[in-house]
Amino acid sequence: MTKLRAGDWVEVRTKEEILSTLDSSGRFEGLPFMPQMFKYCGKRFKVYKRSHKTCDTVTNTGGRWLPNGIHLELRCDGEAFGGCQAACLIFWKEAWLRPIGESENSVVSLPDHRSECVGRSADKSQCTEEDVFRGTRVGDSAADTEIRYSCQATELPRFTTLARWWDVRQYVEDYTSRNASLGRIACGFAYLAYWHLALAKRARLGHVSRLAYDFFQELRGGIPFPRWKGKIPHRHETPSVTLNLQPGELVRVKTYKEILATVDAENINRGMAFDAELVPYCGGLYKVKTRITRFIDEKTGKMRSLKTPAVILEDVWCRSRYSNCKMFCPRSIYSWWREVWLERVTDTTHEQGLAAAGRLKERSRLGLVDGPHAASGAGKIGAMEH
Repeated sequence: MTKLRAGDWVEVRTKEEILSTLDSSGRFEGLPFMPQMFKYCGKRFKVYKRSHKTCDTVTNTGGRWLPNGIHLELRCDGEAFGGCQAACLIFWKEAWLRPIGESENSVVSLPDHRSECVGRSADKSQCTEEDVFRGTRVGDSAADTEIRYSCQATELPRFTTLARWWDVRQYVEDYTSRNASLGRIACGFAYLAYWHLALAKRARLGHVSRLAYDFFQELRGGIPFPRWKGKIPHRHETPSVTLNLQPGELVRVKTYKEILATVDAENINRGMAFDAELVPYCGGLYKVKTRITRFIDEKTGKMRSLKTPAVILEDVWCRSRYSNCKMFCPRSIYSWWREVWLERVTDTTHEQGLAAAGRLKERSRLGLVDGPHAASGAGKIGAMEH
C-alpha cells in the first residue's frame, strides 16, 4: 500500500476484513484493535497525521517507532474501558484502511506471523468480535480485586520500538508525511539548540539565557521561555480553586506568570504537572470540553480517580514543540488543566467571538495547522490522585 499522508482520505475496511488481520488476542503486529473502532468500519475519514512515531507514556523511554501507523480524526470514547475520559487519539494500521479510489476488492496485506494456528482451518483461527472484547481485560477479572484494562495506550511499548532522537529518518518523514512543515521543524530545532547551547536548561547558569529568550520573544510577539520553574518550594502545599466548570463554558487561561505562582519548583500543582507544552495556550480563551475525573493508569492498566477534578479544553492538546527527545510527536494527547489555572468568562456572544478570533490569531502566530482532533509527557500530564 502507498504510504498515506496527512490530509488523505481513507475508508475504514469492513469488519470482516479487519478481523482477518487480527490474531487470537485481537492484535495486528502487537497493536490492539479496540471494540469501539468497529463502529467506524465502512466510513470515510481524513488522515490527521501519519503516526510513524509516537511518545512513550508507559515507560518514558522517549520517542518510539510505529510501522505503518495512522491517526484519523477519531478519539477513544472509553466505553469499553470503564468510562476512561482521557480521549486518546486512536492508532490505526494502514492494513485497516483503504485509500479513497482504491478498488474495494483490493487484498488486505497480512503479516507472515499473523496466524497462531498454522494448519488449522480459517474459520477456527479467525479472530472474532468476542476475542477483541476479551482483549480489553488483563487476567481473570473475577479473581482480581481490581480490573486491569488493556488498550492501545497501555500496550504501546509492545507494538513500538525505540526511536533515537538523532535518527534523522523520523524528521524526514515528519515532513514528507505532511505532519510538520519545514518552518515548524526549523523552529523546533532552533529552540532545542538554544536550550542546550545557551545552557538555558541549567537552573542558575541559564537564568540570563532564559531572560534573553523572553526579551527577544516579547519583541516579536512570541511565546516566552516554556520551562521556567514554579515559585512554591518543592513539597509545599499548592493552591486549589473550585470553579465547578462544565462543558461549554468559556474560560480564560491565566498568564504564564500567574500559573507559575500556583506550582512548586517541579511545576506540580497537587500532583499534576504544568508542562511546557501548555505554555502556548496561556492567556487564551477556550471552551471547556469536559471535566475529567477517571482515567486508566497506562503503567498498570488500573482505573484511577482524580481527587481534584481537572478539565479538558476544546482544541487544546500537546503539539510536542518543546519535548526534546520526542519532537513533533503526532499523538496529540489532550492537555489537562487545574481550575486554579483558569478563569471563568461570562458566556456572551461577543466574548465567544473574541475567543474564536483569539484562537485564529493564536493559531496563525504559532503556525498551528493541525486538524480539529489533534495533548504533556503531557496529556495525562503526570496526573496523580490529588
